[in-house]
Amino acid sequence: MNKPVLVIMAAGMGSRYGGLKQLDPVGNHGQLIIDYSIYDARRAGFETVVFVIKPEIEEDFKRCIGDRVSKSMDVRYAYQLKEDLPEGYCVPEERRKPWGTAHAALAARNVVDGPFAVINADDYYGPEAFREIYGYLSAHADGDVYEYVMVGYLLKNTVTENGTVARGVCEETADNFLTRVTERTKIEKGEPPRYTEDDGQTWTKLPGDTIVSMNMWGFTRSFLDEAWARFPAFLDKALAENPAKAEYFLPTVVSQLIDEGKARVKVLRSEDKWYGVTYREDKPTVVSAIAEKTASGLYPDRLWEG
Repeated sequence: MNKPVLVIMAAGMGSRYGGLKQLDPVGNHGQLIIDYSIYDARRAGFETVVFVIKPEIEEDFKRCIGDRVSKSMDVRYAYQLKEDLPEGYCVPEERRKPWGTAHAALAARNVVDGPFAVINADDYYGPEAFREIYGYLSAHADGDVYEYVMVGYLLKNTVTENGTVARGVCEETADNFLTRVTERTKIEKGEPPRYTEDDGQTWTKLPGDTIVSMNMWGFTRSFLDEAWARFPAFLDKALAENPAKAEYFLPTVVSQLIDEGKARVKVLRSEDKWYGVTYREDKPTVVSAIAEKTASGLYPDRLWEG
């Protein structure tokens, strides 16, 4: 079995943040959040990283992160284009952005030929999560069903003071296999946290220890083949109902495969606190947390030297 590779979804433009948040430094020497994820992944065993980006940010991306990481890992690039569609489909005139997280993963389909983990570029996951997911991917291959894995986080550890967040709320069996992920796109901090589906007219509370997806998934190559095969059905519905904004969510494909009995997904847990820059106001909290982790010895002051 091929060694697992790391796929990082870094094509988002950060509309709520107000800029290219993937390239905004949080460390003492210009390190980005993505630097810490890659560093944790490398010491967990990952040797190859695939960056999914947009062509228009390629030069800045390589200058800010890619060229630096390439001295320590095998770096590959894939490009998420809204025009990357199955034969017979065209981008509607009103569409301005690509088609969501499943589409981002599909951008890597020509450079990934074995097991892979996929993460967001702008989230801090912690070293334990990378060790767990690398170990699981290294030990499990597809059998009668596809063998997938995700690392779940406690909802209370993944919210921000500065607005709402989108999270995949997970349901699982007694032996910790995923049964469903439901996307909640507007969750806000509280005791307990709560979400709305009607722009704040009504709210539903969620326990703080609810397990949520932070888009840290582990798949075999089969996932890319399945997601591509299912893409036309998504497009048919999207083009009819919401051509400008419909998104092909990665957890939606996972839920379909679970419902059909074609895949099972082991839910691993992390009690680490999430850090991310959903909003520009989040940055000081992330900078402070990284400084504390560096001072404690979890990370060297200069990640890629020595």
